[in-house]
Amino acid sequence: MLTFPQRQSETSVLTARLEISLFGTCAIRVIGEEVREIRGAKHRALFAMLATAPLGRRTRTYLQNTLWGYAGYDSGHQNLRRALSDLRKLMGDDFSAFVHTTNSDIELDLEHVTYVGDPNGGAFLEDLNIAEQEFRDWVDGIRAAPDQVAALYRITPRAQLSRPRPRITALPLSVLGADPELRVLGDWAAEEMCRSLSRSNLLTVISHLSSRAMAVNLIDIQSVRETLDVDYLITGTLRRFKGDLVADFDFVDARSGNILWNRHLACPVGAFTEELQGHLVNVIQTIGRTIADAAIQYVRDRPLPMIEDHHLVIAGVSMMHRPQMRDFLSSREYLVEAAKRMPNTAEPHAWLGKWYVLSVFKGFTTDPDGDTQKALDCTARALDIDPESSFSLTIDGFANNNLLRNMDVAEARYNAALEVNPNESLSWLLRGALMAFQDDGAAAIRATQTARGLSPIDPFGYYYDSLASTAYVSAEQFEKALSFADRSLAVNDRHLSTMRSKVTALYNLGRHEEAREAALLIRRRHPDFNLEHYRASHPSSDHRVGKMVIEALQSSGIT
Repeated sequence: MLTFPQRQSETSVLTARLEISLFGTCAIRVIGEEVREIRGAKHRALFAMLATAPLGRRTRTYLQNTLWGYAGYDSGHQNLRRALSDLRKLMGDDFSAFVHTTNSDIELDLEHVTYVGDPNGGAFLEDLNIAEQEFRDWVDGIRAAPDQVAALYRITPRAQLSRPRPRITALPLSVLGADPELRVLGDWAAEEMCRSLSRSNLLTVISHLSSRAMAVNLIDIQSVRETLDVDYLITGTLRRFKGDLVADFDFVDARSGNILWNRHLACPVGAFTEELQGHLVNVIQTIGRTIADAAIQYVRDRPLPMIEDHHLVIAGVSMMHRPQMRDFLSSREYLVEAAKRMPNTAEPHAWLGKWYVLSVFKGFTTDPDGDTQKALDCTARALDIDPESSFSLTIDGFANNNLLRNMDVAEARYNAALEVNPNESLSWLLRGALMAFQDDGAAAIRATQTARGLSPIDPFGYYYDSLASTAYVSAEQFEKALSFADRSLAVNDRHLSTMRSKVTALYNLGRHEEAREAALLIRRRHPDFNLEHYRASHPSSDHRVGKMVIEALQSSGIT
């Protein structure tokens, strides 16, 4: 077995770090009490090869042959030894902290490495003109598939990975010139965005009070990222134009500095606060969708070890609510991994519990009893970790209602969640569904409306529209039930609960032919669905609203 010398980080605190830029100009710097730059081409190439290796480790033979060719073992061996000796002289005591050697291998301690620069800022190792064919082939191979190395820029130290949600903040809008009124309004806009964002279970929001100091001077994305440790930020400007106040918003990926999108909004001066508040809803909704879509795209072509924890959660949750079966099944892998990585964080266990609830409730599972128990085990684990977690209480209520049909227990959980956090939108939403199942349509509408108002950023807004449709069915307001069902189906046209609500609304509006067409669509998309299963499994089947649904489905051709 190979044993490496004891590392400095195990015996003393290392304050220096190694900065490595791999795209465009290759730059290797030791950042400590002073900045020392490594300039030799092959010295930089040596660090680049180690920095891109699995675990930061390569064999001496591979390094010798790649950097100095096959001139013979003794010659290559001497060249590598000389290069390591040069680096030791330049780096001093830091060398032993960064680089660990044996007779056969060389390892770079990646814990102390920071990747800087931009993967889009130039070709991989663009300025390293090393003649050896082996090195050129290695560089060309990475240039042909740069994502394998660009991913390093998105991986942060383990201490920063263990968080279930991405971090975001809104900077006060910048104002050109000395206009105190605009500065107050720009600060207010950031406060409103942070307040709305903070209602989501999918984001950690850094208060705009913390970000206010970052907006005093010209904004430096790297400084904001390092000071506030955020993944995303909202910035922009506010100016006067004729009789309007014009706000321009940029949504920025703080890790890369890329602008993901921007929005241009204009409001009359006298109505700025009232009108902008309405416009901000669209801005916040777009943020939620952007983060969800980006997470899904990010995880698709990466192995699990290369994915940050918050990307696992966001992608898992988002894919869980997508209409495609393959996305739903894939989402479990990400949520299971997130729960393994964060065994003492409640949210991943609660989200995984919801996955098992949906698997059973939608009829996807081949082991309903086993998955029911797994759902309850996950929510119990989440509540063991944090008994005051409003989100975990909500999901436990969801499991009790939809799987065990324990409506009293579910209502108690939702009420407890709302006592902890009156702004827990999912508790309001599921409480609304519970009220609908219990034939209290008016209460169901109030609860689902509250939920929709509190959660403008969830990437699965179709689910809110679906349960709003259920609430209006319970209240026998069928035109509104149909409107919300159509809105929901426009986003997810396979959601069975929404399809049932649409059939029920059409049938009770006397639009029987359209109801039969909607029922036929259910039979095509969900051939295993039948009324016997609905009667046996749905919490509302014994109540007035459930009987109303059964009558509509049966009359429209569902057996």
